[in-house]
Amino acid sequence: MFDTGPLSHFAKAGWLGALKAVAGNSRAVIPDAVVAELETGSRTDPRLQTILDADWIEHYVLTTDAEVRAFTRFSSALASGKRNRGEAAVLALAETLPGVAVIDDAAGRKAAQAHGIPLRPTLTLLCDAIREGLLTLPLVSALADDMLATKYRLPFKPGGFETWANENNMFGS
Repeated sequence: MFDTGPLSHFAKAGWLGALKAVAGNSRAVIPDAVVAELETGSRTDPRLQTILDADWIEHYVLTTDAEVRAFTRFSSALASGKRNRGEAAVLALAETLPGVAVIDDAAGRKAAQAHGIPLRPTLTLLCDAIREGLLTLPLVSALADDMLATKYRLPFKPGGFETWANENNMFGS
């Protein structure tokens, strides 16, 4: 289950295909709140339309009582107006389907951890892909630099992915 932020910046950086490779045969799902955020964003940035048009990303409407209750619970904790509705929907979906939430926002990550929802932040997902041989270190380094160029907040400066990953033991021993 993907949140708007990671998807948006993969698309803006031109790396949505790499994310498809990482997802592989796993079900890639975006809840209706993320679809709405992407539709709004695509009016000013047409690159976001590529996410909405991707045939490997399933659009999912939260409809069951359990999904709606979970969304309401996460919304009350995270959302402010229309802000963070995507994270709330991703968490609700990951909890009820179940699945893995791909969220980078600190509040969303904290809520996932507090509720025992499996979480894979973008950088962890990319490091997993390197370990599994799906992507290479040079490719992910270039991808990270391109995401930084789209103003995505990552914990390093351009050229710093490998150093960050090694310092945080992201490739294991």
